[in-house]
Amino acid sequence: MALDHAILVSLLEQPGSGYELARRFERSIGHFWTATHQQIYRVLKRMEADGLLAVRDVPQQGRPDKKEYSVAAPGRAALAAWLHEPIEPESMRHDLAVKIRGAAFDDPAALIGEVERHHRAHSDRLARYLAGEHRDFTGPDAPAPLDAGQELQHVVLRGGIAYERMTLAWLDDVLATLRRLGGPSSPDAPA
Repeated sequence: MALDHAILVSLLEQPGSGYELARRFERSIGHFWTATHQQIYRVLKRMEADGLLAVRDVPQQGRPDKKEYSVAAPGRAALAAWLHEPIEPESMRHDLAVKIRGAAFDDPAALIGEVERHHRAHSDRLARYLAGEHRDFTGPDAPAPLDAGQELQHVVLRGGIAYERMTLAWLDDVLATLRRLGGPSSPDAPA
C-alpha cells in the first residue's frame, strides 16, 4: 500500500487540511500505517498536482488561510482500482525476533531490558487502542448503530487490539524464556 491510498481513504472519510490529516494519522490511521508530517505534505502536493485531490483555500481569522483537501474524481477512481487489485500477504520483518535468536550466541538475559521496553510500548499502544474503541465505538457516547464506515473502522481497530494482545502474550513468553535461560549460551547452540 502506498501512502497515497491511506490519504485517499482518510480524505474520503473527512476532507481536511494537511495538519488535520497528520493528526488523523497520529490518532487512527497510524494504527496500521505511519507517516511523518513531511511525508504527508509532500504526497498531498504531488497528489494535488496529479489531479487526484481538490483543494480549496479556507480563510481563518488571525491566522493564514489553510488549504482543505478533498478527493477529486480521479482520486476516487484510483482508490477504486487499487481496492480491486490483489495484494500479497505481508511478510514480517522483526528486528527484535532476530535479536532474540542471536541471544543464543551471547547472554540471553542481556535482552531482558529491551524486551521489557517493547512490552511497555505495546502495553501503551493497547491502552490507547482500547481507549479509542471505548470513545468511538463501544462507550456511552458512541453512535448506535454504527454506519458502514464506522463498522469498517472498528473492525480494523479490533485487528490492532488483537495484534497488540498477541504481541504482549508473545513478549511475556520471551521474557519468561530469557529469564529461565539467564546466562550465556553455548556458541554452537542450535538455530
